[in-house]
Amino acid sequence: MMSSDLHKEILESLRNKQEEMVGTLEELTNIDSPSTDKAHIDRFSNMLAEKWKETGASVHILEQKEYGNHVRAEWGKGESQVLILCHMDTVWAAGETAKRPFRVENGKGYGPGAYDMKGGIVETLYAVKTLSELGLAPKNRIVVLNNSDEEIGSPSSRPLIEEEAKKSKAVLVLEPSAQGGSLKTWRKGVGMFEVAIQGRAAHAGADYTRGISAVQEAAHQILYLHGLTDLDEGTTVNVGIVQAGTRSNVVAEEAHLRVDLRVKTQEAADWVLPKILGLKPVDPRVNITVTGGLNRPPMERNQKNLALFQLARAIGQNMGIDLSESGTGGGSDGNFTSALGIPTLDGLGPVGDDAHSPGEYVLLSSLPERAAVLAGLLMEI
Repeated sequence: MMSSDLHKEILESLRNKQEEMVGTLEELTNIDSPSTDKAHIDRFSNMLAEKWKETGASVHILEQKEYGNHVRAEWGKGESQVLILCHMDTVWAAGETAKRPFRVENGKGYGPGAYDMKGGIVETLYAVKTLSELGLAPKNRIVVLNNSDEEIGSPSSRPLIEEEAKKSKAVLVLEPSAQGGSLKTWRKGVGMFEVAIQGRAAHAGADYTRGISAVQEAAHQILYLHGLTDLDEGTTVNVGIVQAGTRSNVVAEEAHLRVDLRVKTQEAADWVLPKILGLKPVDPRVNITVTGGLNRPPMERNQKNLALFQLARAIGQNMGIDLSESGTGGGSDGNFTSALGIPTLDGLGPVGDDAHSPGEYVLLSSLPERAAVLAGLLMEI
């Protein structure tokens, strides 16, 4: 491992750039980049590609027909590579930045997507810039994949992410930190399902017995699905949307359920998935159809991921930064790479809070600190 003095030099260099980093975060935050608006996110990706070119990276815009274009930047040399994942898209619609432009208040930077995850993009840019300025060359080439569709499940970028991960010694995910600034060594897998229930309509007063109530069947199925929750195992099943019926005086012919699944391990997923996909009607006259599946596999807390965390923690200690580890029920692109057996460390983005809410913010002093830890990891892996 590099000397603590060199680690401290990296941190000091980045702390001297904090004001510049905040300015870049303001620039990125004030450009709308909603997942479902290709024109807007393509504008963002073009701008980010130019910023990567300024670092001396080799940059390619990976054009997409339906979704926003992705940006692949490669920097440095080496026979092996380290992959960094940063998504460009946010959950906010076009026009949100005009309503709530980036602002600084009490050492915090507020704005749509500042925390999730444009702060992570800023960290990555400046980690690479700082290594270049200090004349430090990582043993591995650095590949940064900035994708446009993470917030909607990474439908077009998942194959690209998995292809790059298979060529990588490790994957570093610049999603924001967990509560309190922890790095993420695990994430739950995510499943999404739709349940269609078909009964038979009838007049609720004059012809009740001829009806086959989809609502009644839905009630049975909702209780069954929620009963699959096992908090000790970290498994939760939630019926979040129920749509059924037409009028109170009509026995409901149809009902539709939308179901969310979270699992901490693949073993738990293998147990619960057949139970959801194989729902059986309580009323044998009812027909039930279930579609969907596991959208993101679990990122398990395994030895490979823990080893990366321990390395980050040691680097942080050399810099006087105390790092802890935890996990979350939310998924990220790190789920894909960890499931492939590639060492993955997530949550390297800034410290802050309130992702996906109007109050989301970045603790601005964390930008140079986290960028320094990232730079240290790039040197040590």
